[in-house]
Amino acid sequence: MSLAALAGFVVGAFAVLFYRNQIETPNRTESSHDAEVGALPQGVASVLAVLPSSAVVLDAHDRVLRASSAARAFGLVKGDRLMAAELLALARQVRRDGEIRESEIEVAGHRFGQETTSFAVRVAPLGSHGQVLVLAEDQTEMRRVDAVRRDFVANVSHELKTPVGALSLLAETIQDAADDPEAVTRFAGRMQHEAARLAYLVQDLITLSRIQGAEPIPTPGQVLIDEVVHEAIDYSTTKAAGKDITLVSGGLEGLRVWGDEELLATALRNLIDNAIAYSPEHTRVVVSTRPAGESVEISVSDQGIGIPEEALERIFERFFRVDAARSRATGGTGLGLAIVKHVAAAHGGEVTVWSKEGSGSTFTLRLPAFGGTAVAVPKPLEAAL
Repeated sequence: MSLAALAGFVVGAFAVLFYRNQIETPNRTESSHDAEVGALPQGVASVLAVLPSSAVVLDAHDRVLRASSAARAFGLVKGDRLMAAELLALARQVRRDGEIRESEIEVAGHRFGQETTSFAVRVAPLGSHGQVLVLAEDQTEMRRVDAVRRDFVANVSHELKTPVGALSLLAETIQDAADDPEAVTRFAGRMQHEAARLAYLVQDLITLSRIQGAEPIPTPGQVLIDEVVHEAIDYSTTKAAGKDITLVSGGLEGLRVWGDEELLATALRNLIDNAIAYSPEHTRVVVSTRPAGESVEISVSDQGIGIPEEALERIFERFFRVDAARSRATGGTGLGLAIVKHVAAAHGGEVTVWSKEGSGSTFTLRLPAFGGTAVAVPKPLEAAL
């Protein structure tokens, strides 16, 4: 229900209650009538109690006659006073001319670490005794989501523009170099690289859109972690060989989780590819598995450059890159770790990271075990290369 519709419903309900009280007490004395000018009709408190929005009723002297628990929790009301100066000014304007007013305001945040809280407000007159109804709907989360959506669209546009622009430029260059077979071969190779980069980006966007909507996995089933590890390592073998990096698997066998094997393999591939991209030549990347109570842990450790401490909190954001130039040079889309985070969340798990600059990084996927308990048998370390 929109704020305007909600306000209409509440005002109408109050009017009915007020009219009913007038009918039920036709023989009130003048003094009792004056005493009730600052009171609310019977049943109004019940209406306010069920409202999801912050609701406040003011009397003719700006005193709070009734406030919902949400209004007090947000700090809009303290005692019998409305604390937001902008709301108080709107209430006085409505009381003067009887016109309903809508606005948006920001007040100091009521949660730890939250600077401000954004509200959509609607103020309406109640009855003929100067009472005013104030409704305020918290819009903070909606605005945050809108900002994330705008940033995402802007980032996608930028990331798509780069390979598309490069392909266009390379195509023109090849056309101009038609008589130079060597140049044509060289630029055609560059075009293949940019086309592959574009394909990776589109695929990552499709994967991310599939899992980030908090929708349940369509066809979950029993997943053998050994098969997920084998598939992910096999996929990354060629990339690792290009840098003479040894891929090693170890830990425990026979672990199982409940979920989607393809999504889990995609998440693990992204972790392994990330480890390869940020590791020097002639090192190794280790993938290990182990039970952890009611969970299964899959860790990917490298001997790479590590991650600065100030970047650790942001590395799972979409399009965030610790080293943008290096990421683009290796063909990274900036979506890999975001995909890992969403895959873990979709399975009821999480992904964590330990890293130290110059000492490498360890990413750990923690997933609920199939059947509620992780059961496994030891296996030796096995080099894939």
